[in-house]
Amino acid sequence: MADTLDDLNHAQRERLAFIDFSLQYFGHVARTDLIQRFQTGLAASTRDFSTYKSIAPDNLILRHQSKSYHRTAAFKPVFKHDPEVILTSLSRGFGNGISSGVQPSEQCFDAVRLIHPDANIIAALMRAIHTKQPIEVDYVSISSGQSSRVIVPHSIVNNGHRWHVRAYDRKHQSFRDFVCTRFIQITSLASDMHKGEGREHDSQWNQQVELVLVAHPSVLQPKAIHMDYAMVDGQLRLKIKAPLAAYLLRQWQVDCSVGHKFKAQGCQLALANIEVLDGLENTSLAPGYH
Repeated sequence: MADTLDDLNHAQRERLAFIDFSLQYFGHVARTDLIQRFQTGLAASTRDFSTYKSIAPDNLILRHQSKSYHRTAAFKPVFKHDPEVILTSLSRGFGNGISSGVQPSEQCFDAVRLIHPDANIIAALMRAIHTKQPIEVDYVSISSGQSSRVIVPHSIVNNGHRWHVRAYDRKHQSFRDFVCTRFIQITSLASDMHKGEGREHDSQWNQQVELVLVAHPSVLQPKAIHMDYAMVDGQLRLKIKAPLAAYLLRQWQVDCSVGHKFKAQGCQLALANIEVLDGLENTSLAPGYH
């Protein structure tokens, strides 16, 4: 039996990383999950769990009723999962197994981004989403400062500027967005969500809207904008979840004013169908919209 990760080959390390990842971010994992992911046999998956348990005996416990291994309160990650890779993996499905930091290129450079959320915060949010359970959080809001509240999260999303979690907020009795980097502490609650707190009841989240973007009237050479955004007949049509619309419009600096008179910070795009914003939330974020 392997005593350390160094005793394992790369394929074994990948399978153990999957076990570690699933325990940390979903709260449980079964042999069938390993078999489906890596196309291994039952005997091989049993050996993988035995190996993982020999390396981290306090991380998991087998619950015979569900035939799955569950994360313990004493859990300590065996693998170091990089926050950027975690979020990418979660948004696309678990990636290539072992999580490693993105290596920068000397020829291709990405824009500077905000700090990624702490890995433990991401894990606590994902477990709550996966198990559909409420959590008590200490959260710092720009408007009201630090406070404690109970939320029921259902989705983590990148709004183009930063990662936030969509959740039902029992304090305000409505669905809201919470910036992931502003959580100080998260405590799991051993209770179920109440009626009306699930994602299926988040009417804004379940609504799709279409944004019709055009080159701003002030642009002297609109063809350049048409090429930048691969516009068809001078328009870019985007379908997006309603709560994310205002974030995108702010991120892209789209003029949402009547008559397209907003020109601050060099707006190059304008929203052709301004009426689509009626009734949406966070419209104060949309440049020029009143």
